[in-house]
Amino acid sequence: MTLFTTKGDDGMTSVFSGSRISKTSLHIECLGSLDELNSYLGVCKAYTSNRGMRRIVESLQETLFIIQAEVAGAEKKIDPKKVNEIEDICKALERRMQPISSFLIPGATCLSAHFDVARTLARRAERNICSLKEEQNDLIGAGTVAYLNRLSSVLYGLARYSAQRNGKRENAPTYE
Repeated sequence: MTLFTTKGDDGMTSVFSGSRISKTSLHIECLGSLDELNSYLGVCKAYTSNRGMRRIVESLQETLFIIQAEVAGAEKKIDPKKVNEIEDICKALERRMQPISSFLIPGATCLSAHFDVARTLARRAERNICSLKEEQNDLIGAGTVAYLNRLSSVLYGLARYSAQRNGKRENAPTYE
């Protein structure tokens, strides 16, 4: 395998079906935002020493590869079980934390800040995927949209949990 092919030098790229599309298309924007998110989750994973959190992040990354394959046109879809799994992760995090009653200012710890950045990347990927679904309804499954919607909640929970685990108090904005 070579690191470059020169096939994209004309501003076009290939998707799973073999068709060539512009690198500026919404389709490619979706793939790029998913790739950014998956890569950034790798940063989060590298910063945590907690095996349970590492397993959660790795599971999220694996599922993002399925979503990327779906967006690229492979016959992959997010099974409703994946949505249930991510909901279970959210519930487990909620049981381990104090209730959250307001917005919180990011950055209590390095890891919590990284999870907050990942959360914003997840929201961007979700917005892009929803736009693509509006354009090509048959391409994106309902499970994918639901999963991405829950993903940012899990990442928010991981940010709060990682701060709490390290004994750091997070502050609500004062709006002053």
